Amino acid sequence: MKKILLSLILMPLVLFTFAQESKVFDELIITSKILNMERKYAVYLPAGYETSQRSYPVLYLLHGGGDDQTGWVQFGEVQHIADKAIQEGKATAMIIIMPDANTGKRGYFNDVNNEWRYEDFFFEELMPFVEKKYRIKTEKRYRAIAGLSMGGGGTFFYAMHRPDLFSSACPLSGSLRNTTFEEFQKGLETNKVVVKNESSLRPYYDRHNALQQISLSDVEKMKSVKWYFDCGDDDFLYEGNSLVHIALKKKEIPHEFRIRDGGHTWTYWRTSLPEVLGFVSDTFHQK
Repeated sequence: MKKILLSLILMPLVLFTFAQESKVFDELIITSKILNMERKYAVYLPAGYETSQRSYPVLYLLHGGGDDQTGWVQFGEVQHIADKAIQEGKATAMIIIMPDANTGKRGYFNDVNNEWRYEDFFFEELMPFVEKKYRIKTEKRYRAIAGLSMGGGGTFFYAMHRPDLFSSACPLSGSLRNTTFEEFQKGLETNKVVVKNESSLRPYYDRHNALQQISLSDVEKMKSVKWYFDCGDDDFLYEGNSLVHIALKKKEIPHEFRIRDGGHTWTYWRTSLPEVLGFVSDTFHQK
């Protein structure tokens, strides 16, 4: 009888604990009119989301080349790492959105002819969709972006292109190569890309070259974003990240720049993620 009573007492506690667990869904779909196709995305919902009525800050977390929306879930262990950071008080509870940028064409940007418009899809369709579907705070202060490799490049340029939308940006091992305009043109020829409007080529190059973006962008707008860069000392993208760091220093743009032991690997990025969660949380809490 005592065991039965104890079970009845503990059952609501067990059910409450279960309900408080975080959730990850990695095969969700949004229909895009801009891309004329369905796109997948993944979402991390913090513990308590389903039982609370509160709204949450959001982190857009971008995958690298060759992965998709499941990359941070499967290899990055985002659920375990976020749960731990939140439980230990190192990060605030947040929603994490992980879009797929590896279907149709790979990458986070519009193409040179503006026919494949992934960046437009991200800002005009994906963000409004998820921020309406989930209880997400929609002010700049509560919105952050981070990503690795190709997604690190996406993170940098999205925050440079739309500093009005993000309070913090954290490129990890960011694809921030800084080719010359001539090298850029030769790359298009090598890949047999037919440029339909030659006059758009230079503005496109300027918009997608990291050092050009720093040189041409408004300093105060860049300063309105809290920046965190992290790249391994054995990473092949080390030079590009270092040049961006130097350019930002010359412009007196405050930013955190980390070079740690490691290469271009998930082992490295899994150790980066807790720091990113803490950094964006500090920004969410700013006065």
